[in-house]
Amino acid sequence: MPKTAEEIACRPDPLDPDGFNHTARLPHGLSIDHVQRTMGDFLDFLGFVNSQLHTKKIQRLESMLMAANFSSMVGEFMTANMPKYCATIAKNRYHNGHPDIIPKGKHAGDAVQYDHDGIEVKASRYAKNWQGHNPEEVFLMVFVFDCNGPRDDFQEVEPRPFRFKMVVAADLKKSDWKFAGRSEQSRRTITASVTSSGYEKMIANWIYMAQDVRAQILGRDMGSRGSR
Repeated sequence: MPKTAEEIACRPDPLDPDGFNHTARLPHGLSIDHVQRTMGDFLDFLGFVNSQLHTKKIQRLESMLMAANFSSMVGEFMTANMPKYCATIAKNRYHNGHPDIIPKGKHAGDAVQYDHDGIEVKASRYAKNWQGHNPEEVFLMVFVFDCNGPRDDFQEVEPRPFRFKMVVAADLKKSDWKFAGRSEQSRRTITASVTSSGYEKMIANWIYMAQDVRAQILGRDMGSRGSR
């Protein structure tokens, strides 16, 4: 019996093996291989969970959770699991501590409320204008993905698998951020957004791009050559 579109969407798209930039600069001993393996783990995790949910006629995680909550889950997974492959970094154990990943052993219990030294991790559906709570001097890593959202079913958007579109990172200065305003009627938290200067730094140090994203942003298709 042919699989339905919903069943097919339970399995995330695989990573493009030629989409990793092995010349990208990463701090604290983290390597492109560490990032790639963690991304693969997330795809395995999401595919397993969504397939099990489908057997119970329950929505996929990305369709069930609020968009911001799902993005947070993607980022938390990366933060928690990259240290599994890289022995020189650790998840910051301080509640809401900054940054998300710190050099292992630098702070007691691998916990610090605030430090510039480390990696801040974010996940987003958006290809730019990434947000944080404050302008920070920090090494920022953003995992950009595409997937369905909680409003898609109501809007009759076709099911589609989760996929990573790109991963970019750079050491940002405070001048690479600007505060995002809000209207008097808005209740959202005031945030800071990465400016065009920060975006250019991050794109220049790209870690992963799917083939269509490479063609769009870099204007080339690396094919089987990769960037090694």
